[in-house]
This record gives sequence, structure tokens and C-alpha cells, in this order.
Amino acid sequence: MRQLIELQQQLVPELLEVMRKRYLILSQIMLSDIIGRRTLANALQMTERMLRAETDFLKEQGLLEIHPAGMMISEAGKMVLEELEPMYKSLFGLSELGEKIKRHYGLKQVAVVPGDSEASIVSKRELGKAACHVLRGELRSNDVVAITGGTTMAQVASQLTTGTAMKDVWFVPARGGLGESLDYQANTLASMMAKRIGGQYRMLHVPDHLGEEAFASLMQEPNIREIVDVIRSARIVVHGIGDAMVMARRRKLEQGAVQEMTAEGALAEAFGFYFDRNGSVVHKMQTVGLRLEDIANTELVIAVAGGKNKGEAIAAIMRFGQDDVLVTDEAAALEIVELIEQETK
Repeated sequence: MRQLIELQQQLVPELLEVMRKRYLILSQIMLSDIIGRRTLANALQMTERMLRAETDFLKEQGLLEIHPAGMMISEAGKMVLEELEPMYKSLFGLSELGEKIKRHYGLKQVAVVPGDSEASIVSKRELGKAACHVLRGELRSNDVVAITGGTTMAQVASQLTTGTAMKDVWFVPARGGLGESLDYQANTLASMMAKRIGGQYRMLHVPDHLGEEAFASLMQEPNIREIVDVIRSARIVVHGIGDAMVMARRRKLEQGAVQEMTAEGALAEAFGFYFDRNGSVVHKMQTVGLRLEDIANTELVIAVAGGKNKGEAIAAIMRFGQDDVLVTDEAAALEIVELIEQETK
């Protein structure tokens, strides 16, 4: 099969590009449930005229349905996507990108989805879907799963499903709250994920950033101590990765601390800790929740992050060396592989 595809690429190279374009159209429509032509054209960065020709063809093939409210993928279209997915990843280098990252950082698994999740909400949904697939495959009875907050993790939470209820699986927030939108708080996402699989959850109603005195006082509270012990016993941690300076601003850190981190080369943030490009911790926050030693002792750590601008930050966290699985997108993977190639020259 691979040899046939390589011959086709030599004789009719446009064939693969057409297949890629139609695969992406079907994939975007499926992730959107129902979508208008203009919205889809913007998401795929195509002209409406070009998209109309492609969607008319796909409709004729019975792969999508066109209604007054928008376009929907048909059952036949879903089957085609399912069959094509492994071939698509192989054909367009996603599997190869993932394998390079996996080998370089010694990871258990790397999943790479098409597109740039910073530029496309549909790609971000695909990122969440891929993370759900990884997590579902790892869940066991009596598991405790600690999760962080953020927009990417919200996509994971909104798409998590299982065939049967998992009543004995617990979801907990990895850390306290940032005081932002409730939709992206770890507490909210932990409860959402638990409800979607019929599991259980616990909440941690404390701020993420605490002074020494407040921290010491809270840790004396039996109820807080109990939930913190549960969080630190998590077998699985699922977390996002942020830009260090963006996260510092979101946490409203003092200007002196931000300047100090900048001088120390802070590049990435994960679990509430800040890392330089070598994966070394350059700033810790006094916070209730997971500590670095807890991360090191966790059986399975899953990072979910994408976007071209996140490539360096993701690479820095991978160098930290505690992640087992990375779920990312094509844009970030290309940046990470470029960094790997620069390192190995």
C-alpha cells in the first residue's frame, strides 16, 4: 500500500493534496456537528467558491448532508474518516512527527492531530478528542485523576465519554483556582469530567497563589488537608502547558517576581511551576495542591498542549522529564521537531 501511494505521489501528486483537503473538510464538519459554509471556509482558510465545489462533490458521494442550518457529516462520511485516519497520519507525516518526539524525549506515547489549535477552534476540539482517547485507554477502577484548568483542558472535559459508567473513578483539581472564568477552572472541569463518565469528584476551594501565612493556616484545616491528600495520591495527572509570562500575568504575580523569572529564562508553565528552556524549575509558587515530588511519583502524566507558538514551551516541559504522554497538534509538533534537529546537529 505504501509503495502504491508513493507511486501515485510521483505520477499524480495533486491526488494526495485533494485527499488531504477533503479529509480535513469532513473532519472539521464532524467536529462541529453542524456548520455553515462561510464559517467552515474561514476555519480551513479556503475561499467559499473552492469550498462549495468540494462540499458539492462530497454531498454527491453521500459523505455529507447539506441542510438550511448548515452541513452535517453522514454516517458514511464518519465511516470514511474512521478508515482514513491511520492512513492520513502516516501519509502526511503526523505519525513520523510523533515518533521523532517520542524517541527524543523517551515518552510512552505521542499523539499528533492535524492543524494549529491556536488558530482553529476545530483543531483544539480535535486535540481534546485525542486526549480523551488516551485517557479512556488508561483509566482503571479506583483511579484518582488530577487535572489542571485552561481552555485546552476544557476541550478534554467537554468530550470525555465512556461506554459504561465508571462510578469508582475520582476526578480532582490539581491545584487551586486562578480566579478567572469558572468555565476553565480545574474545579469545574473535574466535576464535568466525572459527570460525563458517571464518576465522582472532589473540589478544592482555595486560591492557587497563597502567601506563607495563608498557606500554613489552610493546611491546618482538616477538610483542606483531606482533599489535598487525595489530590497528591492521584495515579494520573492530565495537564496543560502555558507560556510563562502569560501565566504570570494571569496569576497576577508581582512585577518583581516576573522580572526575576524573565532574568532566569522562564519559558514555560505547568502544574503552577515555571521552567526554563532546559526544563529546569526557575520559580515555585506556594500553593495548595500537587508538588513537584508528587508529579515525580505519579504513575502516568499526560500533557495536552498545541499551537505553533507553544512549541518551545512544550519542548521545555518535555525536557523536565516527568511526562509519559504528549497530546499535541501538527503546528506545535513541527516546531518541536525543528528544535530537536537543532539540538542534534
